Amino acid sequence: MADVLTPEQRHRSMSAIRSKGNRTTELALVRLLRELHITGWRRHVKLPGRPDFAFRAARVLVFVDGCFWHGCPRCYTKPGTNRRFWADKVTTNRARDRRQTRELRGRGWAVVRIWEHELKRPAAARRKLRLVGLDPATQL
Repeated sequence: MADVLTPEQRHRSMSAIRSKGNRTTELALVRLLRELHITGWRRHVKLPGRPDFAFRAARVLVFVDGCFWHGCPRCYTKPGTNRRFWADKVTTNRARDRRQTRELRGRGWAVVRIWEHELKRPAAARRKLRLVGLDPATQL
């Protein structure tokens, strides 16, 4: 079926859509943090890249990266349409992630990036959190 809107109308319509965040993946991490009795985190902090979770006392930032949007090497699948657009989009997202991680580390933060799929079987996410000292035994 043909689109009833002109390309310009479609562009304006799609540009008006605003993200509400990666809510389901963030909530999965909230459950994991609570399950592990890891405390001291805050959400919605105003830092470059808008980290999903910040542990200010420990100087740790956690990002939950969606496998599709950030091009997970394990489970990203290329869309069937607009391949060039999506390839460029994911490449840009990954470059931005690297740039922001570098900047935040330069400011003295430890940065942890957890893939969306790691929250389905959380052993890998637990390991990443423990590597930066986020373990109930080491909480401040």
